[in-house]
Amino acid sequence: MKLFQQMLVAGAALSIVAPMAAQASDINLNDMSTYSGSNKSAGISNFSTIQPGDWAFQSIKELAQARGCDVSIPNKAISRFEAAALLNSCLGDVAEVTTTERTLIDEFSEELATIKGRVDGIEAKLNNFEAGGFSDTTTMDGKAVFTLGQVDTDTDSYTETVIGTYMYNLNLNSSFTGDDNLYVRIKTGNSTSWQTKKTYGTYLSSAKGNSDQFKVDKIWYSFPVLDRHTVWVGPKIENYYMHAASPSIYQPVTKQFTLGGNGNAYGASTDTGFGWAYNADNGFSVSSNVGTKSLTTKSGTATGLLTDESKTSWATQFGYTKPQYSVSAIVNFKYNGWTDSYYHTNKGNDKLGDGDFTAIGLRGWWRPEDSGTAVPAVSVGFDTTDYSNANKGEESAEAYFVGLTWSDLFQADDKIGVAFGQPTKNDSEVNDPFAWEAYYSFKANDSVTITPTLFGGSDRDGSTTGDVSGVLVETTFKF
Repeated sequence: MKLFQQMLVAGAALSIVAPMAAQASDINLNDMSTYSGSNKSAGISNFSTIQPGDWAFQSIKELAQARGCDVSIPNKAISRFEAAALLNSCLGDVAEVTTTERTLIDEFSEELATIKGRVDGIEAKLNNFEAGGFSDTTTMDGKAVFTLGQVDTDTDSYTETVIGTYMYNLNLNSSFTGDDNLYVRIKTGNSTSWQTKKTYGTYLSSAKGNSDQFKVDKIWYSFPVLDRHTVWVGPKIENYYMHAASPSIYQPVTKQFTLGGNGNAYGASTDTGFGWAYNADNGFSVSSNVGTKSLTTKSGTATGLLTDESKTSWATQFGYTKPQYSVSAIVNFKYNGWTDSYYHTNKGNDKLGDGDFTAIGLRGWWRPEDSGTAVPAVSVGFDTTDYSNANKGEESAEAYFVGLTWSDLFQADDKIGVAFGQPTKNDSEVNDPFAWEAYYSFKANDSVTITPTLFGGSDRDGSTTGDVSGVLVETTFKF
């Protein structure tokens, strides 16, 4: 626990590196104050500063009080440009002015004109920047995730190794008609092997082992067809982005608990795909999509898309969703050894080989009407799979998942998450693999979230020695 406490402190320290808004003035009054009105011949025009006892100073102060201006007038000498800036702030676009106000305007006419010219110039530059700096069809957001963590296993070399890594991604959404969307995700990171190890269940949802190189890892286009129909197509897409009903509302730290159990029924690789979905106004939905890999053989020979030799996943989902609950069923046909090993034991993954299988998945979730109570939101999932392999015969496999979420329990926007389940286990396996995680996520501010997490499992490699345990702290910066 000493290590865990140290990591909590480190994670909290990261939270102070929150995004901060820069503050700047459009007009540098200190630079402007070098201007002198010595060419004027009356009133206070022969002086570069205005004293608290001067009539102009007092008149501006009374004007601010009368107009209710949100300005701060110091009790010391100010420059003519400072006085003009205060006067400009209080008058604004006022149509009628008093005699005193007119006198002040006349007195500071040159300074007011200079300020207006500079402000107009700044506004023009800003407009040019906004017009040419980015597309008016595209919005962007993103996040950076810092991870400090350690994992211990029975069989590999990661024991007691504490590692700090990062993941950074940008999301670009472009619309050309107002209803369509071109989605592009650019991602990089330096995650290590244990953070992306699938069969041990240590693959982090925030991990990206990309050796600090940016790459486009998702890109597709979606658009409406007729009423309540949506179509997707793209060279880098996963099938679960094209489903009409969300299979789970549990937000995991380890990827094995995504989608209500990231196994045979829902798990997929990022490849060429297309799909269709229909959402009825009564809550019913149906969707069907296909993903295919053009490079499928061990030698890397291109087999093309949707051929008899290519690896292909065809998933069809039926769902019924209301604001507080959802139920759905999916059938996924996968051909030529398409594997998704996030939620597999090693033996389960090896069993598939170059064969085909049919996976059926059932999903459901429910959440309470009000957050901040002891009653959690519940997500559940169950998968059953029938394998068919000419070399290794036929076999069945099963997996299950339970996820619990408590929201706003101690403060606004915090989350407690607990998930457990059985990875995909073949019937011939003697041991019973098990996986679990528990985390507390809280916001340091609107942009920074800290998530300390414990996770682990047993028999993950299909043997009695395949135990794993880990601890980490994630700090997420959103923008």
